[in-house]
Amino acid sequence: MTNKAHPTSVLDIHTPTASFSIAHSLQEDSLQLLFDRLGAKANGLQVGCGMVKYGWQDGPVFNLDDDADYSILLWKASSASTDSATLHVPTLHLHDPTTSFPPPGAYRNPAFYAFKHLDLAESTIAGKKSKKGSRKAKSIRSQMSGSSDGLIQHKRDFMNFHAENGVRTVHGKIGPVDNVRMLLKKGYRHVYVSRTFAKRHGFIPRDAMPGLYGFNGLVHIGKWPITLGRTTTQHDVYLSEETHFDVVLGRAFMERRAIITDLVDLTKVVCGDTGETVDCDVVVIRDGTGEIVTVT
Repeated sequence: MTNKAHPTSVLDIHTPTASFSIAHSLQEDSLQLLFDRLGAKANGLQVGCGMVKYGWQDGPVFNLDDDADYSILLWKASSASTDSATLHVPTLHLHDPTTSFPPPGAYRNPAFYAFKHLDLAESTIAGKKSKKGSRKAKSIRSQMSGSSDGLIQHKRDFMNFHAENGVRTVHGKIGPVDNVRMLLKKGYRHVYVSRTFAKRHGFIPRDAMPGLYGFNGLVHIGKWPITLGRTTTQHDVYLSEETHFDVVLGRAFMERRAIITDLVDLTKVVCGDTGETVDCDVVVIRDGTGEIVTVT
């Protein structure tokens, strides 16, 4: 939106669950006054550093944490204007990083920046499924006719597909242990550490006997700080018998950090709560015979 003649503008603000607007002058009002106005509209929320971002010309989002960020925003707004009597106004996004995003199935504001990619991915998947549906029967017949062991060939193709894709892994810090390779997988609900890793780094006693710490179900071993990128968050951690990875980051972590993945580029992982892109490796696991180990 562009406001003429007078510097007071109407700013549109999107949260994970709602949208609203406020009157604010980028040129005459301060960043703290903007925070105060946002808090008043957001049921008294104490708005501050790390809670506000702004979208710029349908491109990426930027942090609006301090006076330096505010000065850059004002410079962008003035530079994007067509003349001295107009001011380009950005769209703001507000979220308290200490609170979780709405769970799957609950309403999510499609205008909020972290959910735009998710909506696009879901619509892309739905479109592909509808197109493939009409060709399904023909595809199965062609696969069966192309091999004397139709079902075996189909399974082999399926395994090859997973071999090419692998699983996403990132490096981060859990508790005092830095540079830990962690599996990023929605198929798991919580955050898990392997028994050997937990013993080696003191998460559980080294002399812990089976039955005292597990083997008969998942065991909660407390809340631990987990750092991915530049941000650290607290999470409930459970002991697991997973042997392929020291740490598994499940849905609880991915929802808390609003992790965004790319359907095409598996190495692209974005922390939606900060907008930071983190390094990601795609790993394929094979057993001693060379067979692919599927991590569900």
